[in-house]
Amino acid sequence: MHPIILTTLNARYAHTALGLRYLYANLRELQSDAAILEFTINEQMQSVAERLLEHSPRIIGIGVYIWNAAETAELINILKKVSPQTFIVLGGPEAGYLPHRVDFSSADCIVSGEGEIAFYELCRRILDGGIPEERFIKAPLPDLKSIALPYAAYRDEDVQHRYIYVEASRGCPFECEFCLSSIDEKVRNFPLETLLEEFEILWQRGARSFKFIDRTFNLNMTFANAILDFFLSKEPPYFAHFEVIPDHFPESLRHKIALFPPGSLQLEIGIQTLDPLIAKGINRPLRLEKIIDNLRFLENDTSAHLHLDLIVGLPGESLEGFARNLDTLVSLTRSEIQIGILKNLSGTTLSRHDSAHGMLYSDTPPYDILQNDLLSFTQIQKMKRFARFWDMYYNSGNFDETVRLLSEGGSVFEAFYAFCEWIYSRTLSTWKISLDRQSALIYEYLCTIRDTGTVRSRLLEDIAKTEGRTLPHYLKHETRTESDNGKKNVVPKRQAKRLED
Repeated sequence: MHPIILTTLNARYAHTALGLRYLYANLRELQSDAAILEFTINEQMQSVAERLLEHSPRIIGIGVYIWNAAETAELINILKKVSPQTFIVLGGPEAGYLPHRVDFSSADCIVSGEGEIAFYELCRRILDGGIPEERFIKAPLPDLKSIALPYAAYRDEDVQHRYIYVEASRGCPFECEFCLSSIDEKVRNFPLETLLEEFEILWQRGARSFKFIDRTFNLNMTFANAILDFFLSKEPPYFAHFEVIPDHFPESLRHKIALFPPGSLQLEIGIQTLDPLIAKGINRPLRLEKIIDNLRFLENDTSAHLHLDLIVGLPGESLEGFARNLDTLVSLTRSEIQIGILKNLSGTTLSRHDSAHGMLYSDTPPYDILQNDLLSFTQIQKMKRFARFWDMYYNSGNFDETVRLLSEGGSVFEAFYAFCEWIYSRTLSTWKISLDRQSALIYEYLCTIRDTGTVRSRLLEDIAKTEGRTLPHYLKHETRTESDNGKKNVVPKRQAKRLED
């Protein structure tokens, strides 16, 4: 039995909740009375409630995020109906900003902000028989040098099978209006030496995948270089993920990034828009020449896997403007480009544009844009499908060669948009389309606009690169194809045999 239960609903099993582990690590003498129980949003909430109440907890602390807000509200209502004496405390970004857009009124108390110290003090008060003086507690920013780090709270099962989230800093110096990190403008760093010691312990326990949640990993060169050196001193294989500022890659950082072997380093680069006027309107700094130069370096001189972000629906940006952004990025890199739909997150200042730009958002999580003065509801819907099909065909890596036939000699956006319109007319869905069906669809479409032999050749290349993919029936007897210059191109017998097997 544990008087204190820390829980949340993760998007999937592979995810871990770093916030819960910070709370657990800072419970001091109460830590032996606490346990972490994690679930996923796909589980039945009554079953989740049953598992939580098996411990007869006095306090349940729940982390609330945009992806689990609705399910958490359902869970709270069940818990309070069957166990009204259990004190429920909410934290996390979706609970910590008022007004709430999901009904959390059944919860007893809410901690807003970084809650390591505030949650401990609240638990002490409740277990001592006290009643909190206020329902909404604004937690003061803790001194990062004084709080306990959470990494010992990762279980061996987490280390072996789940994402290990870590952080070297909190906060962001920028004020991008669509981002929650802009609220805390001051960047604070954890003690570097202590941090590296904790990473070494994780490494010795078998951790090989580290996902840093810092918003601006490459802001502080002392920290960035020291952490990169930590990984470069290790024997591959390992994987490190960082979110980086696109315009800040000094020579020392470039040198180290270039040393990472293939498959070991992923950089998430928030582009969002390449239009200086649009960026200025949402308080986002944009040094375009620096960004382009850095992308070329990363693409041509490193083995880093790049994950670039673009947003649809920013105030003042038309569909034509987004199209130019996408075409420019594709010309600079063959890396993954994540297309996101603008969301009006709780706590941000994005709503100040509502009147001027006719911004309308969904009232339910994830609060995505429905329309604005430049993009109709229908266009937004089409771009949501565009983003899904883009992931399926462009970002998945399953069609690297084939998908480029869509736009040879023209706009990538226009060509892929036309393909999306066609494919949706055939499927009326963006989900549960098998890989074989995806192959058949792009083959059928491309054969209407490109030479059939070329299409076969490219598709065979893509299929051959992925172990375990079978040769589609419409290609099984077509091992002889035509290349772009019209010459016969025979698929090597070894490759053709492997494909048919």
